[in-house]
Amino acid sequence: MATLNKQIWIRQLLEKFYPDTSFLEYVTDLSSLVDNDKINLAEAGVDPEVLVNNTTYPIAVTPRTDTPLDIELDKFETVNTLIRRPDQVERVYSQLESVLMGHRNVLRTNTAMKAAHAYAPQQDTPSTPVLVTTGANDGDGNKRLTVGDILRLKRRYDDMDYPTDRRYLVLGTRHLEDLMLEDLKTFKDIADLTNGLPKRFAGFNMLQFSKNATYNRTTLQKKSFGAVAASSDGFCSFSFYSEEVMKADGKLYMYSQIDDPKERATIVGFDKRFVAVPFRNKGIGAIVSAAV
Repeated sequence: MATLNKQIWIRQLLEKFYPDTSFLEYVTDLSSLVDNDKINLAEAGVDPEVLVNNTTYPIAVTPRTDTPLDIELDKFETVNTLIRRPDQVERVYSQLESVLMGHRNVLRTNTAMKAAHAYAPQQDTPSTPVLVTTGANDGDGNKRLTVGDILRLKRRYDDMDYPTDRRYLVLGTRHLEDLMLEDLKTFKDIADLTNGLPKRFAGFNMLQFSKNATYNRTTLQKKSFGAVAASSDGFCSFSFYSEEVMKADGKLYMYSQIDDPKERATIVGFDKRFVAVPFRNKGIGAIVSAAV
């Protein structure tokens, strides 16, 4: 065959790229604004002051200065896969899906990891709470996550006046275990991802992800993306208000080398453009596992 039907391969790879259980299903999607692998936005300036029972006129005029934002999408590339007889594979859905599964899984995992890292705050500030766990020793030298820790995070969001219906808490898997040990009846449903809908607790829609950011436990500073975690670092659960964080999907491109004479096969690989960041470093938070 002279060519592959790339539309079939790309369509199949993108099908259900974000599972219903992914936290990326619940953030602001700006994919429609992507142009040449970039998004041009503006960070809103200060909100206007409200006057109560005012008697002084004329009312002052305050200019609002917006800050331009130019966000470039990251490029995620898969290592190539060698396929024997791709013409037959292309005609059988199960075989095509088996080839694509590895590429979809690594792209899905790595884009989600990048987003989870971006949504976790760099440090504790009035607008980006970073708290620590206060529970008992989990046996590995970490203090367990408790219900009280989540309530402390809830209070910080209450202080920022974010509506409760769009607050999300993405539990690290070990933190979910901590909560199940504390109250299995309350938290066992959170571990059940079969229906794809987040459960609510303490004003948060509860989700889970296994590859959250890590923090230096001494400084409570977030480690850089891809940094090797030290034994002294703490893993985290992170939170966000859905209108304060965004994602954007760009192009997915398929590369192919048809009938490679050395391999007697066809070689395929993919790259995907994607970005996920907070809009203005507000409404995001984290709870970091403290050392015992």
